Amino acid sequence: MNKLQMTIINEKVSTILMNSGVGVLPTDTVYGLVARVANIDSVAKLYKLKSRDKKPGTIIASSIQQLLDLGIEKHYLDIAKCYWPNPVSVIIPVAESLMYLHQGVGSLAFRVVADKELAKLLDITGPLLTSSANNPGQPVSNTIIEARKYFGNNVDFYIDGGNLSAKSPSTIIRIINDDIEIIRQGSVRIDYTK
Repeated sequence: MNKLQMTIINEKVSTILMNSGVGVLPTDTVYGLVARVANIDSVAKLYKLKSRDKKPGTIIASSIQQLLDLGIEKHYLDIAKCYWPNPVSVIIPVAESLMYLHQGVGSLAFRVVADKELAKLLDITGPLLTSSANNPGQPVSNTIIEARKYFGNNVDFYIDGGNLSAKSPSTIIRIINDDIEIIRQGSVRIDYTK
């Protein structure tokens, strides 16, 4: 896909997302169901599609500044920034005001993406809430055809990024005070000892 095609796709997708849409696109790891963080109704729709309760998705952003603008504490982002941009999701405690995102859990996973085209889209839309494109307990979608089987006409768009079966999910770590805990080793190996 050339730059002009990507620009047109980004413009169309960003318009849908800015108007409360929810869709499926290739993230920096796997196919993700996405909604704008700034739109409470879109977030609610995403969680309903995924039958998610007390299991929040991941927030992807183009920069740390986007996360600061969202109200995430700088102290935690200063710890996390050495892992970004990369497919490393960092679980950080968040304010009660973000309850619609964290579903009462009190923390969220965040990722600053390295993929340049995805970052361009995020520059337009702001951070996106994402969750793997599958039903709970079912395999992750490696293709758009698989994603369509899960969601059919219940989403507003699908962006085909080819077969993503060679991609690994993100590495997940959690910040506890000033320390980190490795939850899952994924596409970026992290070796950490206290």
